[in-house]
Amino acid sequence: MNSALRAAVEPFLIDPSQGWSGAVEAWQPLVCVDLDRCDGSLSFDPLPPIPVIGIGDRAHPAAKMLDAVIEPPIDAATLVQQIQRAPRAAAVIVQLLRSLEGLPLDRALTLESLCFGLLQGSEEYATWLASRPPAEASRFPGKVIIERHEAELHITLDRPQARNAINREIRDQLFEAFTFASLDHEIRSVKLRSTGEAFSAGGDLDEFGTTRDPATAHLIRSRTLPAIALARCAGIVDVHVQGACIGAGVELSAFAIRVTAAPTAWFQLPELAMGLLPGAGGCVSVPSRIGRQRATLMILSGQRIDADTALRWGLIDAIEPAV
Repeated sequence: MNSALRAAVEPFLIDPSQGWSGAVEAWQPLVCVDLDRCDGSLSFDPLPPIPVIGIGDRAHPAAKMLDAVIEPPIDAATLVQQIQRAPRAAAVIVQLLRSLEGLPLDRALTLESLCFGLLQGSEEYATWLASRPPAEASRFPGKVIIERHEAELHITLDRPQARNAINREIRDQLFEAFTFASLDHEIRSVKLRSTGEAFSAGGDLDEFGTTRDPATAHLIRSRTLPAIALARCAGIVDVHVQGACIGAGVELSAFAIRVTAAPTAWFQLPELAMGLLPGAGGCVSVPSRIGRQRATLMILSGQRIDADTALRWGLIDAIEPAV
């Protein structure tokens, strides 16, 4: 273990021969396990209700029981720092990701939304909202362009002035577009694209906090979340990503059967810094592509990954020029 890595995780390392005592560690923001010191006897039953992060060999027999094992390009110090800034949200995230494994997609999306609503009522989220400048009415409402060419449906995010951030209007139009694609059985292919330099900057931050009642927000998501409709036709959806692909942009694209990216594309899930979790379907779609542990690394660190890493991990299927 190099010195920088040890310095980041040292305060949270536990004795691998002891596992989780269920006492002190439950009130820490995370615990770390040095897999190189494990002889195979490590046992967590159950896992503590906080992130359990491994360092060392990802192929170690004990690694699969952990929430994540640090690997490049994820930086250990950044990961620990982000968890410490929003420990309650981090705890909810890992418990959610554990619970989603094996669930039918519709139930998984419901559970994600319920956990997102829980965090909408949290102090961590309220603190982040209070740090934001007052929202201004957008001069760029944007739209979703829908074009049909025989059996092929083209859906294009068109809000380039706002880096294709997904506001209420675009969210509702995406839901309608994917609903149409799932109901018309003559459609054999759906191509999701966007205009401008960025694929999507994710959810429009100026709209965060406009619905303060978590139960109401959950009901809205239950009816209009684009992921619900997209999941019904995901087997025919093709996505190409250019530039920034952040938050909901990552979450939606990960549902598609095929995802390509420009060489300069990059991907990020920054929600933990807001006291939230990916709530546009990403806790379901991203693990299905890259596995729970790497999804946990992306979510808890908030770090960007480039197109090469996305390809190696399986978040995208190919690197291609703009199409």
